[in-house]
Amino acid sequence: MWWLIAAGGLAIALVMTAMPELGMIAIGAVAAAAASGVTDSLVIQVVVFAVVSTALVAAVRPVARRSRAERPGLSSGVEALKGRSAVVVERVDGTRGQIKLAGEIWSARSLDAGEVYEPGSQVNVVEIDGATAVVM
Repeated sequence: MWWLIAAGGLAIALVMTAMPELGMIAIGAVAAAAASGVTDSLVIQVVVFAVVSTALVAAVRPVARRSRAERPGLSSGVEALKGRSAVVVERVDGTRGQIKLAGEIWSARSLDAGEVYEPGSQVNVVEIDGATAVVM
């Protein structure tokens, strides 16, 4: 019975702190409660608790760390426009011009100040500088 009370307390702490390790330890306490139904040996119950809790933490922690470290595959906003192709609408040089990017007309300038792109040319967006697309 004490193992189930401990599991309940850990579950409450999990909800209040959002620490997933507490949930894994609570599962270890439930496993120890199941072991107590099979044996009266406190040593075996503690060993089951320790092994199950440690195994869960060891197995889940690297997966959680890896998923946190990965960048989302979907970029949005200005980040989604970088690397896209555009069509020159008005002559683009090192200071000004216009392109059609993602169905919208954007002001643009070339990455290299000496480079000039004529209307109808395909360009690639290198970055977005304010409301101006820098192209090459």
